[in-house]
Amino acid sequence: MRIRWTYAFIDRPRETFGAACDFWTAVTKTRLSELRGEHDEFVTLLPDGADACVKVQAVGPGSGGAHIDFCVDDVPEFAATAVRLGASVVAGLGSLVVLRSPGGQVFCADPWRGQSSRPGVVRGSRLDQVCVDVPASAFGREVAFWSALLDGWESRPGSLAEFQVVEPPSGLPVRLLLQRLNEERPATAHLDLACADVAATRARHEELGAAFVTGFPGWTVMRDPAGGMYCLTTRDPVTGGPRG
Repeated sequence: MRIRWTYAFIDRPRETFGAACDFWTAVTKTRLSELRGEHDEFVTLLPDGADACVKVQAVGPGSGGAHIDFCVDDVPEFAATAVRLGASVVAGLGSLVVLRSPGGQVFCADPWRGQSSRPGVVRGSRLDQVCVDVPASAFGREVAFWSALLDGWESRPGSLAEFQVVEPPSGLPVRLLLQRLNEERPATAHLDLACADVAATRARHEELGAAFVTGFPGWTVMRDPAGGMYCLTTRDPVTGGPRG
């Protein structure tokens, strides 16, 4: 089942939904679509001259997280394949199916509507990755699940033993990273940005209201004004891979 397009979903509590929209439109140099959903809970970040690949969703209490949407030609077939590989169906919402991976991470299947033009790099960075944080006990199952489900994607070990990269074919805007945790808790996800200059991007984000959390070789953990965690990485924003 070929995946035609991908969306990174920013999930934030209703009370901080506006702050999330303000921050992430500035970061990605986009504008907001009209609100959608029964409770005006969905909005798309619209870039100029390209197809959208980021959306924001108002969710329940908590700090929120992230998830990935896969746009395909045949949603029921994709969902059935996911279930056969170990996923469960959370909800069927018309043409959209909400699923949960074996490790507990929510994702969605949505019809492809002709999207094909990937947005460019914005001020030296690109929001291009959803990182699923997986407890150690479920990591092997998650790697096997995503590697089997995402036909045509390359699944390979990352730069450190706790990472597994699941990279899409060229042209798709959002890729997947699996990270093995040292604690047992349900899987969650956060966003990653590839940055040509992490320090410069961090300074820009702090001007917009984000806060530094902690730093590691290769990535910096930040908190956006809506309370959600995300990372700035040293990956090449053009290719998504290691620089140099």
